[in-house]
Amino acid sequence: MKLLLRALFLSLSLCLLPFAASEIQLGSKLVVGEENASWVSKNGDFALGFFNVPDLPNRFSVGIRFNSQSIPSDQRRVVWVAGAGVSVSDNASYFELSPDGDLVLFDYSLGVPVWTSKTNRFSVQSVSSALLGDDGNLVLLNGKEEIVWESFDTPADTLLPNQKLKAFEMLRAASESSRSSYYSLHMVGSGRLELRWESNITFWSSSNQEAVKYKNISAVLTPEGALLVSHQDITKPVWSVFGEDHNDKVKFRFLRLDRDGNLRMYSFHESSRSWRTVWQAVENQCRVFATCGSQVCSFNGSGDSQCTCPYNTFASKCVTPYQKLSCKSSFRMVTFENMELYGIYPANDSVVSPISSLRCKKMCLEDDSCTAVTYKNDVEKPQCLIKLTRYVSGYSDPSLSSVSYVKTCLNPVAVDPSKREVVGTVTKKSHSVCLSCLLGVTSTTFVLFLAFQVGVIVYVYKRKKKEAVKRAERVRNPKGVVVFSVDEIKEMTNDFEDNIGPKMFKGVMSENELVLVKEIEGALTEERKFRSSAAKIGTMHHKNLAKLEGYCCERGKRFLVYEYAKNGSLLDHHAKNLTWRRRNDVCLSVAKALFYLHSECREFVSHGSLSLGNILIGEEFEAKLTEYGFGSCAADKDVEDFGKMVLALVTGGYEEEWVYREWIEGRGETVVDRSLESGFDVEELERVLRISFWCVQVDERLRPSMGEVVKVLEGTLCVDPPPPPFGCVKSSPSNSSGSGQSLYESVRE
Repeated sequence: MKLLLRALFLSLSLCLLPFAASEIQLGSKLVVGEENASWVSKNGDFALGFFNVPDLPNRFSVGIRFNSQSIPSDQRRVVWVAGAGVSVSDNASYFELSPDGDLVLFDYSLGVPVWTSKTNRFSVQSVSSALLGDDGNLVLLNGKEEIVWESFDTPADTLLPNQKLKAFEMLRAASESSRSSYYSLHMVGSGRLELRWESNITFWSSSNQEAVKYKNISAVLTPEGALLVSHQDITKPVWSVFGEDHNDKVKFRFLRLDRDGNLRMYSFHESSRSWRTVWQAVENQCRVFATCGSQVCSFNGSGDSQCTCPYNTFASKCVTPYQKLSCKSSFRMVTFENMELYGIYPANDSVVSPISSLRCKKMCLEDDSCTAVTYKNDVEKPQCLIKLTRYVSGYSDPSLSSVSYVKTCLNPVAVDPSKREVVGTVTKKSHSVCLSCLLGVTSTTFVLFLAFQVGVIVYVYKRKKKEAVKRAERVRNPKGVVVFSVDEIKEMTNDFEDNIGPKMFKGVMSENELVLVKEIEGALTEERKFRSSAAKIGTMHHKNLAKLEGYCCERGKRFLVYEYAKNGSLLDHHAKNLTWRRRNDVCLSVAKALFYLHSECREFVSHGSLSLGNILIGEEFEAKLTEYGFGSCAADKDVEDFGKMVLALVTGGYEEEWVYREWIEGRGETVVDRSLESGFDVEELERVLRISFWCVQVDERLRPSMGEVVKVLEGTLCVDPPPPPFGCVKSSPSNSSGSGQSLYESVRE
């Protein structure tokens, strides 16, 4: 009888276990380091839990991975990560479905949540439980078992079967060494999939021309092994591609944007118990833009791609060897056959065509800014691609007919130390010399000299050791940014000697790297929040965001250390040295930076305090945004600040209501900054003023998104004249009259 009851109890336990493991109750928590800390799907194929971040020891992310017993433990790939690149320490950090219905990833060492699902903004009873589905989708459910939130709507770098990538959504490749990847996959509104590098270089697309007339487009990976771009109301896909094992009996598949920038479809094969690539977007890996960074891609004897540096004999690191400032004498062009080179930081090669090889090489020799050129004669008209940056990537293969020429300095060597000779002369003297005195003086001098040398060696050794420790700490820093003390900031800036703007100082780091140090108001940012924000900002990359090298947060002081900008802040230049073209470019660059923060980061990031003073101007007058990520506001606040910044930049600071009245009454030319000497473009002025006044509307519901602002400034989206933006009473957008009734006039892509 006892045996029968025990068997019955065991069978009931086995029946209840999957349900208990897959349904997640409010208050459930996973803690880093706890044994068997995971939430498992009902069929056991997927599990959610903590995993160690590659390249970052003692850092953990939480995510969903394959969990089937048929897949070896080392092959259980991660398919979704909360907050994508967000990680926590191993000191009691946890992931929780909070009692108020919010998924929370909490970093114990920082004392703050680093990611949330933001579902507690609904009513307290809205979320009643969570469920990890058999398809790998984590969902939050309300009391009616309706889905409130799902992980399928926030993909990281992977799509599972039946998971959709909707229009204007994207995948981003996994971070590497705490740095966000430059590679992303976009489902654009015209119905194409596009692989991009740094958001503005498209190097592959699904090349679908039919989908431009459709809306509600999405991409989906089917369980049978096909990648489709389809419309929800049309049965036939508008674009499709199939894996090698399409329609084969395969249980597990996924689509992933890999770290090397290529998009691949994977299938798990039971026979080999391993994942196999069954399709990839770019067949030739060396054709993935900047897949080798600033090195050159080629293929080895086994047919695998490899990255090498062709300049090793000329430079200590893999950048083109020519530097305008350090090249004191003549230079020459070194030839690399069968090689294509292209600039990546920035990616702005200029093209001259048609042209001869000799003329192409000569143009670089005659241009002080040119670092290398590539001559391509396999096109209809021979081309010369001119590079003005030392950061160059490329592709080398015997099948290429392209030839690259790299500029190299020929600095002379004054003396070869290995061949230095010492020549002495002996003079005979008639008078006697005190040998004991001479020996005494010589011995004393030798001892003093030896002591001096030892002192110098000890000093140099300690200094180098100190610098090495600093460099090692910088490399080991899991957040990707350096944490400085106030004393180090003072040393870096020579006690704030070189002031180059409002609370901005020129500094030099230990590696002789120029930086810009900016002091911000300590009372405005709580310490834990400041540190958390700085750590997150250190992983962001965009050409119009100033790179955060480090920060200081002690003694009530707050300092941010950014990459150096030669021309200071926009506040120093908005009334001088900036032509209309440069001002217009600044507006577009800042708009793109804000669009990146709002829409292209893993989660929404606001600026919060945009002004002329926190926009830096580089050597080529390119705009770079600072102090981003420390504010806490809605997107429409950034949009309003952007509109005010643009109006100040264009007009030189005139009162906004007067500017609007002058413009709306047809006297727009009178509002332009009078310090402009080279004139302005009337059409661009009209475009800039229209979108600026939409941005500063009192009713925030009328304000455009930053993505729409970018399109207007680029000229691909037209807008109606806005209604008066100034007033105390908000009006409903649907009831507004006249020209303010519609924001958009037409869209041209």
